[in-house]
Amino acid sequence: MTTPKQLFEDTTFECSKLITQRYSTSFTLGIKTLDKKFHKSIYAIYGFVRYADEIVDTFHDFDKKTLLDRFRSDTYLAIDEGISLNPVLHAFQVVVRQFDIDKDLIDAFLHSMEMDLDFTKYSDEKYHEYIYGSAEVVGLMCLKVFCEGDGTTYEKLKGYACSLGAAFQKVNFLRDIKSDFEERGRVYFPGVDFNSFDQSAKKVIEADIQKDFDDALIGIRQLPEGAKLGVKIAYLYYLKLFHKIKSTSPEVITRQRIRIPNARKASLLLATYFGSKLGFS
Repeated sequence: MTTPKQLFEDTTFECSKLITQRYSTSFTLGIKTLDKKFHKSIYAIYGFVRYADEIVDTFHDFDKKTLLDRFRSDTYLAIDEGISLNPVLHAFQVVVRQFDIDKDLIDAFLHSMEMDLDFTKYSDEKYHEYIYGSAEVVGLMCLKVFCEGDGTTYEKLKGYACSLGAAFQKVNFLRDIKSDFEERGRVYFPGVDFNSFDQSAKKVIEADIQKDFDDALIGIRQLPEGAKLGVKIAYLYYLKLFHKIKSTSPEVITRQRIRIPNARKASLLLATYFGSKLGFS
């Protein structure tokens, strides 16, 4: 019989699941192919990072710094007390405490969200600092879940998880270069002028992203079996998006957002699933 406390906790995880489903069809597909024991935790991590990101990217009619400061303090209070009436934060703190997610990872993530309030152009140093906090640490949080307390495996795969997070984020930057500049005044890539973005600059960025993808694949192949397929789905989706962006001229990607249709995402899921069952890497 479900206790009132368990009912409360279950509904908080359901909220994070709903957030994931509404905001990202690609990550939802990937999560569904993880071992079921990981579903709730990865939904909770996604819900947390998504809502923090929404504060800095969406709520233009509000004091974003005040909202982010409140979100940060509420996050740490939830972790310290083991409860929050904010369903997203309650589910997240359960995962943080269960899998011993380092506070430094959470600090780095929230710091990158704060950087979005202050920076519109990024130096090389700030670019790497932002990517670490906004994407690489999210990969490390998920890796903590996948390793289930196995510190040796976590340490072995940390670098690969960072490469995967960096690849995803840099692809997002290319995909969203138009909206980031026109709606938020941001250009993440160091030394890149949106108004004169050309093939030469694009190729340098693409070479850097390709290296991240290549490194990440080495780590994906070493993940625990229950995590490998779901992460591979997300990897293949972003790789397909990356290849589409590579074949698109700078003039086009500065005018429109490049997308992968949902039907194509579903076919990637099926191809990867059956490839895994047949033993293909």
